[in-house]
Amino acid sequence: MVKKTLVIGASTNPSRYSYLAINRLLDNKHEVIAIGKKEGEVSGVKISTEKVMFENIDTVTLYLNKKNQKDYYDYIIGLNPKRVIFNPGTENEELQKLLTKNNIAFEEACTLVLLGTGQY
Repeated sequence: MVKKTLVIGASTNPSRYSYLAINRLLDNKHEVIAIGKKEGEVSGVKISTEKVMFENIDTVTLYLNKKNQKDYYDYIIGLNPKRVIFNPGTENEELQKLLTKNNIAFEEACTLVLLGTGQY
């Protein structure tokens, strides 16, 4: 099943986990949208710096540390995704409480591991 996924904290740097996640998501035939600090492109996916209100987002996968997530709270909730994945190093109890309050599921997991083990 294709899961439209928004990668927040996307990077064009091949050594970054967000870069690897975009490629693995594409390899697994998921539709990928990306937002980052700088515009760019990874495997045909344009990285935007704008918080566009995309529709039908299944999963938001975070690659931003807790401090940098604050500017995205309202945006993520407004997207009303089915779930948010907090990759290692992005755990954030404050955002998790907001997600729970808004009936949005979340998990502390690694997108790359979930894809690799067929649990995505």
